[in-house]
Parts: sequence; C-alpha cells; structure tokens
Amino acid sequence: MTDVFFKTASYDYNIIKPIIFEMMDNILKDTIQKNHKVLIKPNFLVPAEPKRAVLTHPLIVKAAVEYVLDKGCKPIIGDSPAVGTIDRIFKVGGYKEALYGLDFDAEAFKDSVKIDVGEPFGNIEIAKTAMEADIVINLAKLKTHAQMLLTLGVKNTFGCIVGFKKPRWHLRSGMDRELFAKLLVLIHKKVNPAITIIDGILGLEGHGPSKAGTPKEIGVLIGSKNAAMADMAVCKMINLEPTKLPTHNAAHALGLIDNIQIHGDFYTVSDYKLPKLGKLMPGNQIIHYLMRKYFLERPSLHKDRCKLCGECCKYCPAQAALIVKKNLEFDYNKCIRCYCCVEVCPEGALFPEESFIIKTAKKLSIVD
Repeated sequence: MTDVFFKTASYDYNIIKPIIFEMMDNILKDTIQKNHKVLIKPNFLVPAEPKRAVLTHPLIVKAAVEYVLDKGCKPIIGDSPAVGTIDRIFKVGGYKEALYGLDFDAEAFKDSVKIDVGEPFGNIEIAKTAMEADIVINLAKLKTHAQMLLTLGVKNTFGCIVGFKKPRWHLRSGMDRELFAKLLVLIHKKVNPAITIIDGILGLEGHGPSKAGTPKEIGVLIGSKNAAMADMAVCKMINLEPTKLPTHNAAHALGLIDNIQIHGDFYTVSDYKLPKLGKLMPGNQIIHYLMRKYFLERPSLHKDRCKLCGECCKYCPAQAALIVKKNLEFDYNKCIRCYCCVEVCPEGALFPEESFIIKTAKKLSIVD
C-alpha cells in the first residue's frame, strides 16, 4: 500500500511551509540524516514568471530548502533547463527573491555518469549530481505535455539528463510513445527520489508543458514517496483513466504501481483540458510519408508570436526546424513529433495542430 497525500493550498508561504514540512516528515521520516547531500530537483524548463504555471513555484522550492537546512543538510537545487541559464530562471521565476538569505547551492547539470538503466537502452548518461546525492527531493509541476499527455512526478526526473542529450533520446525513441515512456520510467528508477511533491496549486492545461499552455487554478499539493503513484492519484483527480498516461503503463510494467491510499483533501477536477495527442501509426515508408504529410498532428506556428530566436532549431533532435529567409519552416518528413520545439519555445509561439484533412473529417463527422 502506497500513501499519497493531498493538501489544499495557495501561494501563501504561511500555508505552504507547514504543508511541505508535514509531507516531508510523513514520507522521509528517518531517511534524511544530518550532513546528507540533498538534491532538490524542481521543474526548471524555461525562464518563466510564476503566473505562467510552467515551473515549480519558488515558494515550494523555498520550503524544501528550509526543510533540508532544518535537518542539518546542505541543499543543492539542480536541473537541466531546456532554454536559458539557471541565473535567468532564478531571476525571471522569482527564485532569487524567494530564496534570499538561505544557504544553498544551485547548478545547471553539466557532468554525467553512465548508468545502465536496462533494456533496450543500456547505458545512459545521467547527471552526476543526481546519482551522487544521498537524497533526491523531486518537486514536479502539474502540467500537460504535448507528447506524453501529462508531465508530473515521473517525467520530472528526465531533467537529470543533461542538456542536448535529452532531445537525442527523443530521436532514438522516435514516434514510439510507449518506448519513450519506458525510457522515462527507467531513468526515474535510477534517480530514485525519496519523495515527490507535485505543485498543483496553479496547474497548466491545454498545450503544455511550456508557455503555449494555459494556467489553471487547482489549489492542491500532492506528495508521495512513489512518484508513479502520485501521478496516478493526479489522474484520478482530473478524471483521467490512469492507463491513458503512457508513463503509468510503463511504471506498471516495471513494478512501480501498488495499491493506493489517498489521505487528506482529495477532490476531483472535471474541466481540466488535456492536449490532443497525435495517433502513431505502424506501416511501411510510403504509409509513414503519407501519414506524416496528410494525417499526423504536427508542430505549427503562431507567426505573430515568433521572434525567430532559433531556440527550436537548436533543440530539435531531428533538425526539422529551420529558419529560411526570415521565416521559421518545418521539414515534416524529418519531424518525429517529439514536440521539443513546443516545449522550449520561449514565446509560446508553437503548438501541436491537427492536419487539414483530419480537421475536415471531424467537421464532417467522418472521424472522432
């Protein structure tokens, strides 16, 4: 039986701090000891203000830092941002102000160590800081994700893959969502956080996980020693069958799903908007070409938002995004629909869009 704790909350530090301390005490108990090396792993995707609901809120990070200090340990706040520096994220995201005066280290992961995560991936380079920490505190964000439906506790540890090695794994997994989900769970097992807390006070719905999504007030913090079970509880909260979440199925296959015991202020959210995932179809090269060109959902552009910064081009693992004659263009034959471009766009200018044929078919009630 795995305990998952729900607590209603707002971004008031007098409310957040006792909740975080209580969750830490309930879940960590005697696990954390004086002088332990403790990694606090938030979601530091891109520089974004707290009101955008893209990053773990700074007050939640602050409470975790104070808890670690209270236990006589030195906290390290670390992640591998997709765009921007840690300094930029601290400034724009409000962390610099929230954490002022506290004794901690902050780093963007740089050094990696090779870890055998198992078949079919073998050795994977995972952030050295994460693998050498005595305790990992996983501070995730409740957000939608254009490829994986939701990015919660399990997927948050994918940030322990350093820099541009992340999109390379997207490329290796190709358009196989189940294979990528297995990769995420295998990495998560190796990082092995002692506690996961999901910031669902202000969540992100629609075309997440970055600025193309829409903030949504939910008002809850979720905590558990088992991130896969915390993710499962979130699915129950938003009335989503857990088997619809690819990482849940992978976690179940790898033995991370248990009987769940939910404590506290659990309630359901009936109107949480999920992204529409593109259908992944098998077949030969001709079928793949036709599906990519005429049927498969693909990245699309709000031209009025795009500033041609080139971040999507730099991050695209398939090199399918190009700036040509002062225009952003996509080679959809190369595009693997990993939506890294949507994820890293600092302007929220990119979003997943259904093809004209599918839109027309839906209007004519030919497809659902």
